[in-house]
Amino acid sequence: MGIAPKARYIKTVETFFTYVIFAAMAAVVVVLLVGVGSMFRGGDFNRKYSNKLMRLRILLQALALILFAIFMLFIRNHG
Repeated sequence: MGIAPKARYIKTVETFFTYVIFAAMAAVVVVLLVGVGSMFRGGDFNRKYSNKLMRLRILLQALALILFAIFMLFIRNHG
């Protein structure tokens, strides 16, 4: 006997959300490191992209938090 289809679906969704949330968090870290690195170096790149990198980081953080909230709601209702 195998795992029930509903349990397999729930496990698949949990795994998917886990990977997506970690990918979003990794993207936040990468953008943060690029922004901090450009701040230390200064120059044209920093002047041109520092504000855009900060906005992108905030957007990615919001996305990661929304995904995490959806994941927690899913776990609460199906876990």
